[in-house]
Amino acid sequence: MKKDFLSLLDLNPEELTELLSLTDSLRATRSYRPMAGKTACLLFQKPSLRTRVSFEVGVAQLGGTSIFMSNEGVGLGQREAVSDVAQVLSGYTDVIIARLFEHSLIEDLAKYATVPVINALTDLSHPCQVLADIYTIQQHAKLTPKLKVAFIGDGNNVANSWLEMAAIVPMHFVLAHPDGFAPDRKILKKVRAAGISTIECVEDPFEAAENADVLYTDVWMSMGQEAEQAKRKQIFAKYQIDEALLGVAKKDALIMHCLPAHRGEEITDDVLTGKHSVVFEQAENRLHVQKAVLANLVGGIGSSAVYQPTEWSIGVEV
Repeated sequence: MKKDFLSLLDLNPEELTELLSLTDSLRATRSYRPMAGKTACLLFQKPSLRTRVSFEVGVAQLGGTSIFMSNEGVGLGQREAVSDVAQVLSGYTDVIIARLFEHSLIEDLAKYATVPVINALTDLSHPCQVLADIYTIQQHAKLTPKLKVAFIGDGNNVANSWLEMAAIVPMHFVLAHPDGFAPDRKILKKVRAAGISTIECVEDPFEAAENADVLYTDVWMSMGQEAEQAKRKQIFAKYQIDEALLGVAKKDALIMHCLPAHRGEEITDDVLTGKHSVVFEQAENRLHVQKAVLANLVGGIGSSAVYQPTEWSIGVEV
């Protein structure tokens, strides 16, 4: 039976551990070709730099080929019914990688497709990004039950996926956001009910950042919100990661941003490029973790198929 990757809640702790171990394995070698003879379709409604390039390069490094389809060529849900697109692409390709606006569209794609569907971003969630984020944190030896992540800014799709990660990985997750910009209520309720992590939503960014291991931010305006630019700049003015906010976090805190960054808005240039920043490591790790997702869903492999990785597991201090 085919398996999709639409949300981090599709994973349990054992599966997440396996994916991160597989990431280590595939990062260490480019000789493994589990996608040889297979084709990926990248179906994108939104523009992209990291997502498109990392997936296309990842497919190529795994031995496969990829084709890119913009919404102009497909008209998902408008020119053609989602069910029709899903069935047609299932007959041509081995995996559908979709970057869409409405989350319901990717759920419908997965419902009707007979090949795996991967969520490369929707307005609700961005699981591949946060998978790369947690892998980056693990690389810096901070993936322990004592991990504190402070997300500063909008309760957007990335924040939603961080909440979902907190239902798998024990942590203290604090989201500092202005009134009216909370994360998805259903996700927040589900994650709190899981009881895996300590979850807080506050308005004061300094309260959130105090003794944090990770300071994380994203743009104040996501794609499709450009008309709100002036209003959002005013509302989010105090939700900027700068040297003052960094000063209340731990001395070895990591600065993270999913990019693209609006320097001087949600983050200052000196912090984005400073010694605490792992922003470009995050960006590179999108390639590695997505290769693991592809190899697992399309190639049907686990980490032991490549080589035995360093042993570690979710929530265990190493």
